[in-house]
Amino acid sequence: MEDVISYNQSELTPYTSSDIVYQETTSSDISIPKNGSNSIFDPNNGISHFELSQRMAKALAATDLVPITYKGNVANCMIALELANRIGVSPLMVMQNLYTINGRPTWSSQFVIAAINTCGRFSTLKFSFNAEKTSCYAYATEKITGEVLRGSTISLEMADLEGWAQKKGSKWVTMPELMLTYRAAAFFGRIYCPEILNGMHTDNELEDISRSN
Repeated sequence: MEDVISYNQSELTPYTSSDIVYQETTSSDISIPKNGSNSIFDPNNGISHFELSQRMAKALAATDLVPITYKGNVANCMIALELANRIGVSPLMVMQNLYTINGRPTWSSQFVIAAINTCGRFSTLKFSFNAEKTSCYAYATEKITGEVLRGSTISLEMADLEGWAQKKGSKWVTMPELMLTYRAAAFFGRIYCPEILNGMHTDNELEDISRSN
């Protein structure tokens, strides 16, 4: 291994890699819950696991780089840590894409597409429109089997029948193709990788539900 030289600013004495003590990390240094769960709120994982997560949450709550929902709110940060742990993404990614609409947590539609694309199970999610651009479905290839998986078809007719496009300000009227894409991705995720959505709707879905009600 090549020597890496650094300098002490007071004495300008060169140090080499032979002066550095390396400590090997062993499996005994890492605490793995016996039941295989790494949940913050699982009592089987012990209080130390909860306290470590709480310290992480406090650090996140203290930064100016998190959305206002999490700034100064340790409890919300711990929920974000729990969700990030469940689906295997960065806590900051969760914080930037998790919204509360009418008291219910929701994912941004962009996050759902990004999470599906980066989960490692599928090829890049793609979307197929009919000739008139009035209906769309999402599809991807499952890497382990090579099977092409197709989600449910979403159409503008469906949006009308469900009441999604009836209310003032509905994006189904101003940007229908984008809304078809977002809804098709959500339906694909709900069918083929529900563990990513964790039973939650997207922001666009809850907005449409609120309008139709």
